[in-house]
Amino acid sequence: MNINSRLFDSIRIGASDAEAPLESDAPRCDHPGCARAGEFRAPKGRGREGQFFLFCMDHVKAYNATYNYFAGMDDEALAAYAKQEEIGHRPTWKLGVNSKAARMSQRGRKANGEASADMHDAFNLFGARNKQQAAQPESRVGIVARKALDTLGLDDTADSAAIKARYKELVKRFHPDANGGDRSREGTLQEILKAYQQLKSVGMV
Repeated sequence: MNINSRLFDSIRIGASDAEAPLESDAPRCDHPGCARAGEFRAPKGRGREGQFFLFCMDHVKAYNATYNYFAGMDDEALAAYAKQEEIGHRPTWKLGVNSKAARMSQRGRKANGEASADMHDAFNLFGARNKQQAAQPESRVGIVARKALDTLGLDDTADSAAIKARYKELVKRFHPDANGGDRSREGTLQEILKAYQQLKSVGMV
């Protein structure tokens, strides 16, 4: 072979990947003896969450193929980890244990339910709610009876005499005999009859 040939001078052999020069600002692969750039992150493992190795493509593939986050954990530790996984590994407290929050809640409200001086109620939410409850006393009748009274056009202060008088008035008004045989208001009449029976059943008539 003539090493002085012009053809020989034109032959150039590129460096292999392993021998490729590393750019000055690129991190080196963390695998021992590798001079290639560490372009790919790989987690360092349990106990070092958020920390990563930097590997080249070949070494990150090899690392990921053998990576096991639970390596070294016994059955008891695995069971404990699985139980914590159900709550996202967040701290929890038993009901009533958080005494600080309970004290703040008691301190923030007076015995009558209003906001205390320690609690800043800028919009007077608690005071307004208490005033509203005081302005609307609790009804003396149940929901069914209240609806029946509403059908008759009465409120829950109506007594037995008022209910009977109102019932007779409405029956005369909507009965077909009082309307020349017109049955178009029979639906309303049936509602009145039903409401009156409901009031009888609860002892209001």
